[in-house]
Amino acid sequence: MWRSFDLKLVWPFLIGGLAGVPLGTILIAHADPQNFKLTVGVFLLVFPLALYFQRTPKALCFGGRLADGAIGFAGGILGGLAGLSGPLPILWASVRGWGKDERRGVFQIFNWTVLVAASCLQVASGLVDRQVIWLALPGTILGAWLGARVYHALSDRNFRDVVLGLLFLSGIGLVWSSLH
Repeated sequence: MWRSFDLKLVWPFLIGGLAGVPLGTILIAHADPQNFKLTVGVFLLVFPLALYFQRTPKALCFGGRLADGAIGFAGGILGGLAGLSGPLPILWASVRGWGKDERRGVFQIFNWTVLVAASCLQVASGLVDRQVIWLALPGTILGAWLGARVYHALSDRNFRDVVLGLLFLSGIGLVWSSLH
């Protein structure tokens, strides 16, 4: 796993993400949960589906590190607001045409850093009780363990399809919960 970490790829995402977390945390008090879930849910229905049906992915490289930082910033806002730091950068990696090792190397560091920063800021701000963190920790550890096992069994193409499928399922869940 450590071989796949490329700090040249990850630093723009980290800087942008850490800058976005405080804004996302501030937005917690102002966001309408139903509209937020519906908006993000529709986004997660449309974009993964479009990328899935693009059978010959194109590797777009416009924007460079500045675009990576902007995506990291948006991911940081979503991470601070709702713990959803991953979807935008993951979809961006599909647009960039990165392989599974590059994706994993960037987004494990990015998601871990942004979500730890968001959790600390939310706990320090009194928005989240520390008990919530302890309740979420076992599921997070189990998910990471299962993800590592599945990762090694998948080809690059299968990995892409599984990630897009999971994002699509997340979109279904968000839209469903926003309508009920």
